[in-house]
Amino acid sequence: MLTLANLAPQVGSTKQRKRLGRGPGSGHGKTAGRGHKGFKSRSGSGVKPGFEGGQMPLQRRLPKRGFNNIFKKQFALVSLTQLDSFAAGDIITIEALIAAKIVKKGMAVKVLANGDVSKALTVKVDKMSEAARIKIESAGGSVIIEDIA
Repeated sequence: MLTLANLAPQVGSTKQRKRLGRGPGSGHGKTAGRGHKGFKSRSGSGVKPGFEGGQMPLQRRLPKRGFNNIFKKQFALVSLTQLDSFAAGDIITIEALIAAKIVKKGMAVKVLANGDVSKALTVKVDKMSEAARIKIESAGGSVIIEDIA
């Protein structure tokens, strides 16, 4: 009868781990199964990802594609719905947008015509879509575009 006292794993299902470098009597002493000399016998050895035995690796054989413009100006996009949260008659500058946590510091701002504006607002940003300008001015507001260097 099987009880907790005589429980044992299935025969052959468990195996002791190989203890390397524990003397000649263990069968895995001295070189610890690594053989003599050579790259794989050294500590820290091992084939790095992408290494193809000295052959030119695939990531270097393939041509580079495209162009990455390091001088590209990144814009934080702001919709008209977000601007509508400000009070009527407010002058909305980039500093005001940062304070309202709509944009992050250091980003240029572009206003897009997503949504509508119901109040007269003065918007002072780096860039604006033509449709957004028309919507702001039709609501009685004004637009000032700042020069970005």
